[in-house]
Amino acid sequence: MRKLRELFAAAGMFSFLLLTACQQTPVNAPAPETAEAPTDLHSYASPQLVRVTNVDLDWTVSFEKKTLAGTAVLTIERSEKGKGAPLVLDTRDLKIEKAEGSSDGGNTWAEAKFELAKPDDILGSELKVFLSPDAKLVKIAYETSPSASGLQWLAPEQTAGKEKPYMFSQAQAIHARSFIPLQDSPGVRVTYSAKVKTPEGLLAVMSAENNPQGEERPGEYSFKMSKAVPPYLIAIAVGDIAFKPLGERTGVYTEPSMMEKAANELEDTEKMISATEKLYGQYRWGRYDLLILPPSFPFGGMENPVLTFATPTILAGDKSLVSLVAHELAHSWSGNLVTNSTWRDFWLNEGFTTYLEWRIQEAVYGKDRADMEMVLAKKGLEEEMKEMEERDEILHVDLKDRDPDEGFTGVPYTKGALFLRHLELAVGREDFDNFLKSYFEHFAFKSITTEQFKEYARENLVDKFPDKVAMDDLNKWIDQPGLPPNAPQPESEAFKKVDEQLKSWTEGTTKASDLQTQGWTTQEWLHFLGGIPPEVGTEKMAELDEAFGLTSAGNSEIAFKWLMMAVHNKYEPAYPRLEEFLTAIGRRKFVAPLFEELAKTPEGKQRAEGIYEKSRAGYHPITAGSVDKILGK
Repeated sequence: MRKLRELFAAAGMFSFLLLTACQQTPVNAPAPETAEAPTDLHSYASPQLVRVTNVDLDWTVSFEKKTLAGTAVLTIERSEKGKGAPLVLDTRDLKIEKAEGSSDGGNTWAEAKFELAKPDDILGSELKVFLSPDAKLVKIAYETSPSASGLQWLAPEQTAGKEKPYMFSQAQAIHARSFIPLQDSPGVRVTYSAKVKTPEGLLAVMSAENNPQGEERPGEYSFKMSKAVPPYLIAIAVGDIAFKPLGERTGVYTEPSMMEKAANELEDTEKMISATEKLYGQYRWGRYDLLILPPSFPFGGMENPVLTFATPTILAGDKSLVSLVAHELAHSWSGNLVTNSTWRDFWLNEGFTTYLEWRIQEAVYGKDRADMEMVLAKKGLEEEMKEMEERDEILHVDLKDRDPDEGFTGVPYTKGALFLRHLELAVGREDFDNFLKSYFEHFAFKSITTEQFKEYARENLVDKFPDKVAMDDLNKWIDQPGLPPNAPQPESEAFKKVDEQLKSWTEGTTKASDLQTQGWTTQEWLHFLGGIPPEVGTEKMAELDEAFGLTSAGNSEIAFKWLMMAVHNKYEPAYPRLEEFLTAIGRRKFVAPLFEELAKTPEGKQRAEGIYEKSRAGYHPITAGSVDKILGK
């Protein structure tokens, strides 16, 4: 999910994440944690009593009302202890119209009593359904809210084509409950199917089996995901969407006007799959397609199985930002195949995925590219941790009484990946690759806890390589704050040359126009800009701008970095571009830090409020929530 750099783009950003109000303990507190039923403090459900195993959806998509309306049929299983227990589900702002139960496979239905509790600020509302002991199916008729936190509805003018409306979902971490009544915990994996009715002329796609060759838009679509996935991976998009194959099992969906650019940028996707399979085993999901969404998508990417959702800001024209594709693809092994059981175990998803991303980058684009990515990531983490509480520097972070988004920092991503890199260097790459391959095989299609990982590592690393790996070392990495003294120190030969150029310019021995920047990659530019002193001043910025046209940079990462510098140094020639950037793009990684930087001064906050008034309607609820916090809305 959420590419690493989404999360530490600017120091202090995380204090403004969406929904960081004080969380209440769930009304239906789950049983004490065990290996079989770990406590998920972010779900009301009691799956150790009654567990949902399959979800069948029947939706009508209404752009006029901005709702999904229909039914969810849930297949349930009871434990011995749960024979008399109600089914407990998670919801947020859902209008529950009716609940029914069936004990004969859906041939007959009996109305069931249900109770919808008052909403918690973070968790939403607990839904209890009281069923007969022999009921195996539950049908819930409901409708979503127009302001559902997991859905965004776009008017035609907010899309690339400007002619037809668009809707897409974003369920991670606990937003699936805003459009499906279910047990919204990553530890409760489900298969699912869906029937979706849309306005004629629009295509619906989901994180399930799609038909990439179909060109008709009849307004009725069917989907099936036969592999059990955590609820946050259920996803849907509806709009004027076209498809183009990239390879035998890969392709890209996007609006027609974006197709050529997207297909050219993503043409190496098949190579990435093949490279990952050689390292870590078979890709188990059939197809791997990407959906390039409108620019309001709040994240870089979301690893929805079969169909990764991605921001158009990765389309730089030179493949320099496709590390995001490598990251989301890697989730097909770490995250989708082997999933964190609770949000406290989130590093098991993102640490492994970031490490795999580096390995994929090296395999496809070479060691120099991977080295640069590692250096940038570690530097970003170190900068972020300067502003963090120690409790948030822990991989196995304590999220009791907190929003799960508070754990979505650079720590699970980069510290987690550096931990795995440390293990690789300790035991050797070949043996560590074999360990990872066996890990993915052993836990395939399961959700696991950090304790389960520790036990597996004890048996398959510590016991096998006692002279190279110690359990005490693993525990320090996982359970203590900060980076241990033995953390890897990645280096980049390319960056050393960039540093020479940077030094000569900052010391005044070389003019900007004389710097040797020919052939610099995006990563080298980011390293250069990141090394400039914060108080560089408008005169030096003007010199750089005149030499390299940074204010008009089309690369989103470079533009963002430059605009952050422009706001900090009050470089007014960049202000029109700043407003254009914040109005056109809704990616939270860019939007929130820029508004945060603007809000540090009275005149900056006034400018921010003017821009936000124009841009807020086009932001996803997640992005808007972050900016609301920043500006005190």
